[in-house]
Amino acid sequence: MRLRPRLRRVSSLRATFTLSFAAVAAAVTVLVGVLSYSAAARLVRVDQQTVFAGVVRDVQQQVRERELGPDDYAPSDQGGPREELMDSGRTDVQVLGPRGKLVDKGSPALPVRASDRGTADEALAGRTVQHDTVALGDGRYRVATVALGHGRGAIQVAQEFSDTEDLLRELQQRTVLLEAAVVVSAGLFGWWLARRMTRRLVRLAGAAEDVARTGRLSIQVPVTGRDEVGRLGRSFDRMLVRLAQSEEDQRRLVQDAGHELRTPLTSLRTNISLLRRIDEFPASVREELVADLAQEARELTDLVNELVDLAAGQSSTEPVERVELADIVEDVAAVARRRTGREVVVLAHGDTTVAGRVGSLQRAVSNLVENAAKFDRGWTGAIEVVVTGPGAGASGGVQPGTEAEGTAGGDSDSDGHSNGAVRVEVLDRGPGIADTDLIRVFDRFYRAPAARSLPGSGLGLSIVREVATAHGGEPFAFRREGGGTVIGFTVGTGAAEDR
Repeated sequence: MRLRPRLRRVSSLRATFTLSFAAVAAAVTVLVGVLSYSAAARLVRVDQQTVFAGVVRDVQQQVRERELGPDDYAPSDQGGPREELMDSGRTDVQVLGPRGKLVDKGSPALPVRASDRGTADEALAGRTVQHDTVALGDGRYRVATVALGHGRGAIQVAQEFSDTEDLLRELQQRTVLLEAAVVVSAGLFGWWLARRMTRRLVRLAGAAEDVARTGRLSIQVPVTGRDEVGRLGRSFDRMLVRLAQSEEDQRRLVQDAGHELRTPLTSLRTNISLLRRIDEFPASVREELVADLAQEARELTDLVNELVDLAAGQSSTEPVERVELADIVEDVAAVARRRTGREVVVLAHGDTTVAGRVGSLQRAVSNLVENAAKFDRGWTGAIEVVVTGPGAGASGGVQPGTEAEGTAGGDSDSDGHSNGAVRVEVLDRGPGIADTDLIRVFDRFYRAPAARSLPGSGLGLSIVREVATAHGGEPFAFRREGGGTVIGFTVGTGAAEDR
């Protein structure tokens, strides 16, 4: 039963294509048939009229040049004017005497009207009266009466054109039958062609309906051909892959968030339960309990905020625009100076123009700077932020050849810079990151053992990775020569990826 709506839609598409193909073929066939028949009929009729007009001219010439009388048009075995006229075309001859008296009846006999009698009495030879349509029995004729002159009578010549009209009528019928056959053939061919053309669309529609019905994004999409249907299939397949990946990311985010939220919520519930007995505790314990509650609330707030930022980064609707990444870093540094009271120095080299989302890039740079301020508390010097455009050279913090440098990505040159990308580095003099932790610092909720006692959720650097990936770049982290860490990301100079 579920297949019936799909079959109706598919049938409608095929029927529409078939009817359209048949309608076009019918219109063309009818137009060609009508024009062809009209041209053929006009030519035949004009030809018949030309022949009859020629016969009439011959009669006029005979009676004017020879001064013939009614007896000269009597039937003769030796040939005469009558035979000359009858041989010149399909013509019947009838002879009238003075006052229109019938002398020699034609076959069939032609009617003699008053105008014909008047012509028979004409004094001027060659005067003619013509009747375009005369019905005789089952046939129709053209009749012309030519005066012999001096009142001697007249010659009537007739041409039957009913046979020609019958022939044209038969031609018309055959044309109609041929047009009907062409339309039917066009409809059958259109149905076959529509079925052939929509076969892949049917399979693609079936896959889409299966996805809509079952919600499964792992359904195999038929992808064949290099035409528009093939491109549609490949685009649909890529869309399903992206949706499946997005669904998997959301599922992992929810699972990880649930796991991480359990700890502060459990601690909060425990402390809240102790609030009922707070009067029983000494003042020092009460202060410690309230401070612990405030700390847990802050960490929970930070965790929720970072979860919101991470989820927003996965489906950002912020428009992509051309921006100076160095300007964004300057703005973030100014905010960090006010919040932390630390000196933040920004160094820019080369062209740092990129196509990206301003809010996402600000969030990523801010996370890096705040992360450096948090882990660099024992250092009174400045936090350095270096922004380097393509081909501008490496910063002094890169250590070529170290094991950690490989995390900067496979598209790096010998100085550790990504070719054709803008690079953002944040350099600090904190305790640094262990080799075993370098490859995991950008994972969600991951916190190195040395950092678990510090506030944070483990989501800040994962947001950096999401932003870098969405902008055609990658994150990196390695130890800084002389102590500390260099951590940052690259941004491609092309358009940011639609996510």
